[in-house]
Amino acid sequence: MSAGNDVVKRQQGRRVLLLIAGIPLSMMLAATLLWWAVAEGQFDIVGAVGTANHGELIVPPKSVSQSTFSDDGAADLLWEDLPAKWHLLIVHRGELCEAVCQQQLYQTRQIHIALGKDFNRVGRVLLTDLPADAIAVTSTAEAASEAVGVAPSVDATLADWIAAEHAGVTALTLPLAEMEQLIPTTLAPNGHWYVVDPAGWIMMQVANDLYYKDVISDLRFLLKNSGS
Repeated sequence: MSAGNDVVKRQQGRRVLLLIAGIPLSMMLAATLLWWAVAEGQFDIVGAVGTANHGELIVPPKSVSQSTFSDDGAADLLWEDLPAKWHLLIVHRGELCEAVCQQQLYQTRQIHIALGKDFNRVGRVLLTDLPADAIAVTSTAEAASEAVGVAPSVDATLADWIAAEHAGVTALTLPLAEMEQLIPTTLAPNGHWYVVDPAGWIMMQVANDLYYKDVISDLRFLLKNSGS
């Protein structure tokens, strides 16, 4: 009788050990299958789970690491040459920095300042298709007059205006064709700027009219949950 009990106990012990060993193995297998399904486009995890962000996630994210930029239209520069920070990326094309361009620079500056103790973990980049010293900044008050056919006045070049009003912004240049390939939504009429992670992935676009406190909430969440 005792021998029979010992056999039963040993069998139960083996089952417990197998169960303990099987749980992590099952979780690893499930995680691998989920990763494969997401990578192959078989499962939309963002759509299924949902997100709490206010900006629009870019799925899949786009890498800026393969592009060669010009620094103020001069030396070649890779994204990896910038400090490893989160970056607020403004994209502008054309010879005039008018109301939308100026608003995006102002908005990102105020959001950057509002981050407080996390200020130094974030940088700002302005990407243009022409060197900043070849782009004119129009008078904000008169920029809207262009809509009725009145030529806007020019206050300064974008390079001078950045130096005076937006110290710390890194101005990069990329040919228009490459810019459109990298960020096709740049030409959308509603207007966006972007969030780039420290590894150089454009992972979120932010509409110009998104409430600034919502943007700050998104950024603080990203900074809190990242090691960079």
